[in-house]
Amino acid sequence: MNVFEEGKVFLINKPLGWTSFDVVRKVRNTIKIKKVGHAGTLDPLATGLLIVCTGKFTKRINEYMSKEKEYTGTFTLGAITPTYDLESNPENFKPITGISESAIITASHHFCGEILQVPPIHSAIKKDGKPVYLLARKGVDVALEPRKVIIKEFLVTAIAMPVVHFKVTCSTGTYIRSLANDFGAYLGCGAYLSNLCRTRIGEFGIEDSMTMEQVISRIEQEKTGRTI
Repeated sequence: MNVFEEGKVFLINKPLGWTSFDVVRKVRNTIKIKKVGHAGTLDPLATGLLIVCTGKFTKRINEYMSKEKEYTGTFTLGAITPTYDLESNPENFKPITGISESAIITASHHFCGEILQVPPIHSAIKKDGKPVYLLARKGVDVALEPRKVIIKEFLVTAIAMPVVHFKVTCSTGTYIRSLANDFGAYLGCGAYLSNLCRTRIGEFGIEDSMTMEQVISRIEQEKTGRTI
């Protein structure tokens, strides 16, 4: 049994445009074993910390997934998108001239604590055994039940209208895209997620992560019995 079958954990800074499965597939094809998985999906337009486990350490995936998450990013006010982010085009534009900075701060406070959140219909959540995003793409009317999530911290770190910069600390299962959409609805002008980076999962921070190039280099060196 090789070192990757025994189990490895890689902290990876997921590149923009890659799906989480793209990262898993790249690692799997490099180490040449099937048992590789990730602990919590990041959307293609998000960057940041992705935990990838190999071999026996895939048993830890649920443990890692249950940990608290931290994100930074931006909401753009004045429109919505079907996917709640920039994977679809903004629509339903509304004026934001009446939205004050104090109203934005108040809105952030409204979403702190335990809240009910409806996941995006363009997500990998399954309904009747099928990912709901496949149904949504076909135009099927999908109704998802709200879920309890915890927003431990929601800080507005900067405002450059129509863009609101934020930092959110939350429980597992929280959709920042849904938070963006709900935030815009609360303000009455609409909003969508325009940038997202996952900066922490539990005790693991993005400062401890590697780029894909570094990960592949590390794997190649460990395959030949060398370390870096």
